[in-house]
Amino acid sequence: MRHILVLLAVILMAKLTVAQTVEVCKTCPISTLKDGIAQAKDFDTIVVKKGTYKEHNVLVNKPLTIIGENYPVIDGELKGEIITVTSDNVTVDGLFIINVGNSYTADYAAIRVKNSKNFLIQNLVLEKLFFGIYIEKSRDGKVFHNKIIGEAVEEYNSGNGIQLWYSRNVQIEHNFVQHVRDGIYLEFSNDCVIKNNVSALNVRYGLHFMFSNDDSYEDNTFENNGAGVAVMFSKRIQMFNNIFKENWGTASYGLLLKEINDAEIVGNTFENNTIGINIEGSNRINYKHNTFSNNGWAIKVKGACYTNIFTENNFLYNSFDIAYNSKVNDNEFDKNYWSSYTGYDLDKNGIGDIPYRPVKLFSYIVNRTP
Repeated sequence: MRHILVLLAVILMAKLTVAQTVEVCKTCPISTLKDGIAQAKDFDTIVVKKGTYKEHNVLVNKPLTIIGENYPVIDGELKGEIITVTSDNVTVDGLFIINVGNSYTADYAAIRVKNSKNFLIQNLVLEKLFFGIYIEKSRDGKVFHNKIIGEAVEEYNSGNGIQLWYSRNVQIEHNFVQHVRDGIYLEFSNDCVIKNNVSALNVRYGLHFMFSNDDSYEDNTFENNGAGVAVMFSKRIQMFNNIFKENWGTASYGLLLKEINDAEIVGNTFENNTIGINIEGSNRINYKHNTFSNNGWAIKVKGACYTNIFTENNFLYNSFDIAYNSKVNDNEFDKNYWSSYTGYDLDKNGIGDIPYRPVKLFSYIVNRTP
């Protein structure tokens, strides 16, 4: 008899701890997302039915899965931040979030993840925003398949599409970002993966790194942004198979490298940019299998840049292939293809018999007097 009572108690406890589904709709007993969160228990699922919910300052402070059915609209009415996640183990999926408040003193976001881990932010549509997705002091999360469309015109009154600050081990994949200040921004964020995103038509940068180490970005497209991509003051960055194109302007480039060390830049395409790669004070970088096509300058090197290796890259029909402003360097160029090369290959081994010198006098003059 005692064993039966213990078994019944265990079964009862198991039932009590099974996650439940909470429905939110205009005609349901629970008609707001805030009320759904308040009544849900840890690890419950909240299903938000199609409709428009005028809410802001929604706080997710317990482990929950929030799923939108047929993209319900969460309208912040320009009153401030819309959703803030402060718990571990939170999923937000399938919402249409609009009308984030603007401020010159607070970085209001459509959705902020703060001091959290094991989060998943996916399948969101964000419009009429200040900041889109803001990841702050969080780790071990995923930001997948989101569409972020801003209305940015000037830098000073606009925010970034996806921003990471003091975060670690975050995967950012298959997102579409346009018309914001910086499409994707990382500051003091390490061990992150940025993959298969499209970042275009942004006011400043398609991607912006600052003080972030051991990150990788690959298979992304950065097109027609104000100044392309900037990777600054970081170490051990891997940049594989990205496309940088149509970044035009007097101070524009496909990729800016500033104070970058021990990086791998492999298999990328730089097409129709004012400058393909603008390099400042960056060392021990391996450039391999990249294609530079129809740029103003393919590569422009400024300041002290040492022990860089350029191997098996294609330089095709650029106005200038290489520009230097330093007399001393130990950078190595080997087995690259130069469309302007006019030398000969008598032994038919596929390698020119006389060296190609890509730095031209006219390039030097234009570099000194733009």
